[in-house]
Amino acid sequence: MMNTIATLLLQAAPAAPANASAPGGQGAFWIMIIAMFAIMWLFMIRPQRKQQKELEAFRNALQKGDKVITAGGIYGTVDEVKDRYVVLKVDGETKLRVDKSSIVKDPGQNQA
Repeated sequence: MMNTIATLLLQAAPAAPANASAPGGQGAFWIMIIAMFAIMWLFMIRPQRKQQKELEAFRNALQKGDKVITAGGIYGTVDEVKDRYVVLKVDGETKLRVDKSSIVKDPGQNQA
């Protein structure tokens, strides 16, 4: 039964030459690939780079007295700023030295 259906379908379908392709098929393929990369860049890579630049600017602009949150979730107030690290005052006179790259945001800033 299946063999009969397959035979009928093969006889009904017109045979296309092996080297023939649809006109403009290759160009349309490349246009789609380029469009896909452009959309990916526009909606994924570009916003991520912008966010990284804003975070880097925030870290470079830290000053004594700024309230921050670390990547580990520690809330603190900047007590001292050095080139690669920041000393945070976390509770009373308790101070922690953390790398600048671990500071992720300002708790007063509304994040969407």
